[in-house]
Amino acid sequence: MTSADRTVIAFDLYGTLLSTESIAKELATHCKCGHEKAQEIAALWRRYQLEYTWRLNSMSLYKDFSTITNLSLKHDLVESSVTLTAKAVASLMHAYDSLGTFPDVPPALEALQSSLTIDAYIFSNGTNSMVSTSVKSSPPISPYHAVFKDLITVEEVQAYKPDLRTYQHLAQKVGKDCKDKQDLGSIWLVSGNPFDIVGARSAGFQAAWVDRIGKGWCDRLGDAAGGGPTIVVGGVEQAVRGIEKWVEDRGKEKQKGN
Repeated sequence: MTSADRTVIAFDLYGTLLSTESIAKELATHCKCGHEKAQEIAALWRRYQLEYTWRLNSMSLYKDFSTITNLSLKHDLVESSVTLTAKAVASLMHAYDSLGTFPDVPPALEALQSSLTIDAYIFSNGTNSMVSTSVKSSPPISPYHAVFKDLITVEEVQAYKPDLRTYQHLAQKVGKDCKDKQDLGSIWLVSGNPFDIVGARSAGFQAAWVDRIGKGWCDRLGDAAGGGPTIVVGGVEQAVRGIEKWVEDRGKEKQKGN
């Protein structure tokens, strides 16, 4: 099988492979609060982290993801009425580079390791340094870091998902023609973030949405901007299997058409 025949799958990192909620344990230690309160702080941190990226996109400004993560944490702490020392904040930032994974991630990476038909990539809002450190430091991911052909970030583009330029950057990095609809339609994004799914679909990609909660697809912006997910799955391992089946089924349909 030539590289042109292999399926390109780009995996979002934060909220898809790495659990941003896993920072709650570290937060509980520094904030001296219970697990429930730490989870609330972690969720608010993530909310402002994403909100800051969207606001910067709207203003045509860019600050790297490490800076955004730091600023959103400080916003979160003020809103949560928590005071931490600079040393504690630095410790939390360090911990962010070794977030835990979701249970469905290691089996997915195992499947990718033995796959002869998939070219896997990371595609993240994170900085090159953050992503590289996370992939190599997270115990469940580090044994499989060689599974990924490349760690692609938005740092070079200096814009955040779901800006169209970020997806075009990904397409170029994996060797696809941004002006060729068929080329773009052969790229898959796997993400647990609805805004990322809508962005990928608007750019012409296929997308597998990881719905771990099981509530189903609710995001209605896709109705006006490229559509919703190509497939909905319960975990990353299911995404890999689902994409393989989707590609196989389309291949059979194509053969019948010939």
